[in-house]
Amino acid sequence: MTRPALPPAFRPPTVTWDSPSADATGSMPLGNGDLALNAWVEPSGDVIFTLAKTDAWDEHARLVKLGRVRVSLTPARPATGTCFRQSLLTDRAELHVLLPGAATEPGLPAAPTTLRLWIDAHHPVVHLTIDSPTPVTAVATIELWRTEPAELPYVEISDLLFSHTLPGKQVRPTVVQPDTVVPARPGQLGWYHHNARSTGPRETMAHQDLDGVPGWTDPILHRTFGALIRATGGEPRDNHTLVCPPALQHRFDIHALTVQPSTPDAWLGAIDAQADRIDAVPFAARRAAHEAWWSSFWDRSHITLTPTVACADPSAPSELTQAWALQRYVTACAGRGAYPIKFNGSLFTVEWPDKPGGPDYRRWGPGYWWQNTRLPYASALAAGDADLLEPLLRMYAGPVRDASVLRAERHFGYKDALYLPECVYFWGACFPESYGDTPAKDRVDKLQDSGWHKREWSSALEFSHLLLTAYSYSNDAVFLRERALPFVLPALRFFDLYYGNGPEGKMRLEPAQALETFWSAVNPAELVAGLRVVTSQLLALTETLLPAADRAWVASLAARLPELPVEEKDGVLRLAPAASYDVCKNSELPELYAVWPYRLVSFEKPTAALGIAALDRRAFRGAISWRQDELFMTHLGQAEQARDFIVTRVRTRGVDLLRGESYPMRFPGFWGPGYDWVPDQDQPSVMQAALQAMLIQSEGDKIFLLPAWPRDWNVAFKLHAPRGTVVEAEFREGRLVELRVTPESRRADVVIFAPHSKTAP
Repeated sequence: MTRPALPPAFRPPTVTWDSPSADATGSMPLGNGDLALNAWVEPSGDVIFTLAKTDAWDEHARLVKLGRVRVSLTPARPATGTCFRQSLLTDRAELHVLLPGAATEPGLPAAPTTLRLWIDAHHPVVHLTIDSPTPVTAVATIELWRTEPAELPYVEISDLLFSHTLPGKQVRPTVVQPDTVVPARPGQLGWYHHNARSTGPRETMAHQDLDGVPGWTDPILHRTFGALIRATGGEPRDNHTLVCPPALQHRFDIHALTVQPSTPDAWLGAIDAQADRIDAVPFAARRAAHEAWWSSFWDRSHITLTPTVACADPSAPSELTQAWALQRYVTACAGRGAYPIKFNGSLFTVEWPDKPGGPDYRRWGPGYWWQNTRLPYASALAAGDADLLEPLLRMYAGPVRDASVLRAERHFGYKDALYLPECVYFWGACFPESYGDTPAKDRVDKLQDSGWHKREWSSALEFSHLLLTAYSYSNDAVFLRERALPFVLPALRFFDLYYGNGPEGKMRLEPAQALETFWSAVNPAELVAGLRVVTSQLLALTETLLPAADRAWVASLAARLPELPVEEKDGVLRLAPAASYDVCKNSELPELYAVWPYRLVSFEKPTAALGIAALDRRAFRGAISWRQDELFMTHLGQAEQARDFIVTRVRTRGVDLLRGESYPMRFPGFWGPGYDWVPDQDQPSVMQAALQAMLIQSEGDKIFLLPAWPRDWNVAFKLHAPRGTVVEAEFREGRLVELRVTPESRRADVVIFAPHSKTAP
């Protein structure tokens, strides 16, 4: 019997508007993974875009914008009437704008003026091309808001100068230094921001007794970043304005560069040289390579949902299809740079009326909270986007690891161990607000003062789990040996050394806390689950991959670990947040971390009932921001609950949970603020990972297909599993009608969990 072919290749969404936007809240995102922008068209027909880069850290270690560029035409082409159209083509990461044009001959209808905006996938340069039916003058203008020294009226909690103990909560004034505009030259303009001083990396390292990390240098001091605008035939009107004389076609190239350390003169020479190198490559060849990268990216994975005949909410599948694709697109636009994605806005923050700092503002500030930072990466492996993990791995397995090793030695006297706090900067120190005002050298208790994170130690175990899981997908022994094990083994050793045994010879994790939620706990569930799973992952490695001495030590540690905590309430046995717990301060669900991310309790295991009971009786719930209810539901096989929550999540846009207000941004792929900031990266990332987990989950050699799929959605998808496996399938009208597994040898490892399926291949 010939099986029906899979549907045509997935087509990434195009977002089209037929009216202009008033400001940046009506912007669309573009990016090449490191350089990104928010672009919008004003009613005047001017195109404006705000530039951002993953390594543009200012003197206060705030991730700020590079600046803003406006392009206008003369005669003007107002964005009015039926001729206007603005389209974001995510298949090639390109923005198309159609503006009313002019008739080329009397009596003929007016032809549109076309603008195309894109960022080269392989080079740090933005291109804007203009095609007009009649000659127009094109003008590019630099618009900066950091024009003179300015003191921020207040700072955010992870800002370097924030302190809860001081009046006004600032150690000293936070003065933002201005950008410098370069004297114009024929055909080009430029500007840069130079950190002539550094507010706090060296201070935070010394304060926390971390000075002396091998190879450490201040990552902020003398960092210089900015951009250069070039246009053939362009003439500067002044240092901010580049005018291209009347023509049918124009092209502006905006080159961006960050160098650290650097002087302004050295940066100017470097960006000129970079621009010359890029310009030497034929434009058409670079355009073809750009399109090829995005085509390859979209070919890695796809999900297309459609409603069944009996679907009660037929619009939900298409909304989810678009939401999944748009978040994957946004992640790719900002996820290949020098530093991990900022959960609180990524590179796409916009100016907000009552917030200081213009587009540079982001609630919670520049720091990295692990519990938030991990979520944009939760879907990467199953989506085939392992390369997007690289900035996260580079930071946590690099400078943060090195500082954490020294922290374990200086604070606890532990050799070959690693102590990683929840809240860190990219150079390894934790936030001054968290650590407190007293230097580590003057303390007996060298842990941070803040009760929110004093012993919130899930990050090292979760990152270890991610490293070992990434290895299971790639089977890259070099990655395991050189990047994973040098983090994982010291992370486990810290727990081995810090916690002693209880009366039965088992490790007793006390004093401890369960995430931010319970500040007093014994054997917190997320730590017990993490320790059990990470040690199991290590022991599953072959003897050639895990040396005998390390294996023996890991086995002895695994034998000492306590059991996962459970409790009986109202006659029902369920997972517990800890063996004992008190002092509730937040609303996370540590008891369900055994379900996700660790999969110690999941739908196919005998312990599933414990997880379902905890899920059904959870004290806190929600389908917004960083809440992970759908991830718990999918891994417990709760298809209908997951369906309802994920749809609610996609449709809940613009809600600020801290202020009780709602103000959605226009682009349908921007959510938030939620608990954090706009656009929130956690809310759609949970959706993305949960939708994939509804379709495919993996453990060991097993691949579970459709473990939490509802009966009223059809789906065709392509996703990834460990050992370099690709799974393509279609589920239609309650039946699995097609399944392809590459390599074919892995087909025997697929276990189909389609409770409403009548037939299966």
